[in-house]
Amino acid sequence: MAMSDESPTPAAAAVAPLTPVLTRRWASPRSWTIGTYEQLDGYTALKSVLGGPSPANPDQLIELMKNSGLRGRGGAGFPTGLKWSFLPQGDGKPHYLVVNADEGEPGTCKDIPLMMADPHSLIEGCIITSYAIRAPFCAIYVRGEAIHALRRLTVAVNEAKAKGYLGKNILGSGFDLEIVVHAGAGAYICGEETALLDSLEGRRGQPRLKPPFPAVAGLYACPTVVNNVETICSVPPIVLGGAEWYRSLGTEKSPGPKIYSLSGHVTRPGQYEAPMGTTLRQLIEMAGGMQGGIPLKFFTPGGSSTPIFTPEHLDVPLSFDDVAAAGSMLGTTALMCFNETVSVPWAVWKWLEFYKHESCGKCTPCREGTGWLVQILRRVVTGEGTMADLDTLADAASNIAGRSFCALGDAAATPILSSFKYFRSDFEDLVTGRTAPVVSTHDLVGAH
Repeated sequence: MAMSDESPTPAAAAVAPLTPVLTRRWASPRSWTIGTYEQLDGYTALKSVLGGPSPANPDQLIELMKNSGLRGRGGAGFPTGLKWSFLPQGDGKPHYLVVNADEGEPGTCKDIPLMMADPHSLIEGCIITSYAIRAPFCAIYVRGEAIHALRRLTVAVNEAKAKGYLGKNILGSGFDLEIVVHAGAGAYICGEETALLDSLEGRRGQPRLKPPFPAVAGLYACPTVVNNVETICSVPPIVLGGAEWYRSLGTEKSPGPKIYSLSGHVTRPGQYEAPMGTTLRQLIEMAGGMQGGIPLKFFTPGGSSTPIFTPEHLDVPLSFDDVAAAGSMLGTTALMCFNETVSVPWAVWKWLEFYKHESCGKCTPCREGTGWLVQILRRVVTGEGTMADLDTLADAASNIAGRSFCALGDAAATPILSSFKYFRSDFEDLVTGRTAPVVSTHDLVGAH
């Protein structure tokens, strides 16, 4: 729940109140229970769709999502209604909805709080979405470490069943739906939609070759929609408020509210709901400014897999198109803020250690490349690197980017390429001795 200007401009200094949409129930007592949810308009959207003598037309719901302009909140920003419309109709195959709740991008923390504070908003969104795409089965794939969110969702599913919102003949509409809450094993790669599908089917989580895309051959080789938690939670408010209301928030090409995950050196890190297009300058103001008054040095607009930004980008509207035009990606709006005390090479090294560990090993550029990048970065941060190492880093990262089987290779290359763009001198200072080593070789003994 946050404050922001509904039409932010680079010169905007003040922020006006925003009525929360996605986080409106978070501060309510026992917000995760069905009783609290129903008191605050919960399942009203579902009743408007499936209740009454004549249920809504599924195609009209798909059209509503198209008109609303809702774009996927998992990182890619693909139009949601268009994705739903890709499923072939009358093909004789069962259709499936899969919710990607495998929130593993470093810095991202929006889906787990959503599931913890308001699990029924996800359940209601799943039911409406499943009805729209004519799916009798929905799987919510939760990151393995998020055990509390898993429990909250499981209880919410049981509460919804007891109320008749799930199961057979929902609200007398003739529509049947089963929702299964599935726990992953904590693999970052399973955030990639096809690796997630393989994991759901009981296989090792590795990305599939595309095409075919999930809309044609997804779960069990049947037409499948894979959507992010925040995307699905946006569905009930759109059904209640309408496409025009939803488009009144955010920007023309990126409408609606968004949960921004603010972390790092800000006074009050946390989740801030604001319209798409809000700037980091405004978000930092909401968060009480930079911690200790130490100025910002760099930040990620959408997690560590997105090119970093510098203070010159503080007024870039945080929307899909504006961030892309400025040279990065909005991603999952994981805004990790680093002040001037942070070594850029150290941050990049820590990110690369993560990507090396999480590589599934399926393709050579990622499997081999991440290991070599980490080795070179270790030399750099310990003061044992050379200028030639920096050239090798840039060359290797450029050769990994765009050549791996899935986006994990790109994610590993991005921190190096973007940090070289703005902070190559920081790396050069380490290898020439102008800056003291960030890490001692003693600290790395036995490290893997």
